[in-house]
Amino acid sequence: MTDEPYRWLEAIGNRREYIREQLKGATPGFAVQVPEGILLLGVGIGQSKVFELFDRHGMVALGHPADIERIRQAAIDAAHMEAFTRAPEDVSLRRLVGFGLGPQLKAAFEQIFNSPFLVELLLVELHGSAGEDVVIRLRHDGTFEKVKGPVAVAIVEPELERSAATWVEAQLQTGITLKSAVETCLQAWWCLAEGKSLTDQTPDENERRNGWRKSLGDREVELALLSRVSRRLAHYEPLTLASVGIDPKAAA
Repeated sequence: MTDEPYRWLEAIGNRREYIREQLKGATPGFAVQVPEGILLLGVGIGQSKVFELFDRHGMVALGHPADIERIRQAAIDAAHMEAFTRAPEDVSLRRLVGFGLGPQLKAAFEQIFNSPFLVELLLVELHGSAGEDVVIRLRHDGTFEKVKGPVAVAIVEPELERSAATWVEAQLQTGITLKSAVETCLQAWWCLAEGKSLTDQTPDENERRNGWRKSLGDREVELALLSRVSRRLAHYEPLTLASVGIDPKAAA
């Protein structure tokens, strides 16, 4: 009996390693604050990675499609229940994550005889100004944190996640537009997918621009904007590369 806690800890460590191994090939998701609102971007093959959750809320996810859908539906249900019992404007991302999604993921992760969620998530909440926006990074084990800064990245390796966010933010310091944010995120996606460094000897801009276009293949770029200037109650607006002025077939 005395070794039971150690067996549990070993089992938790094995589950963590299993999840990381399963998500190793997943492509990253991005959330970037732009003048128009919050840009959400993901690249995938035949499965959605960018989602609307509620009036001012969105999500970027990577992982198993069935697990992503379970989390998406749980978030939608919780948001609508909150809106019904309180008011739509009272729906809070902090409450959705802190009292709903986070505990659900934690419970599934720690119940070693049940399957965990194979997901990594970015959740965003739009407000009247960029300083009030809320972006939360929610991990497969239920841990979460508020992202500081205008760029958030979700990928299974924490070090790559931090380096990608830092690199994208640095590239956009000279003036950010919706088009430049999309282009920069796609360049970062290509570097991460191809194992290119974003901290040392990063490929030059022409190589990055041509690289993501050549690597796109049958993958689909999913874009959405939580628009700060929208007059609709729901601020979520799906976008395309063409709508932001990018031609994926044009060489740099």
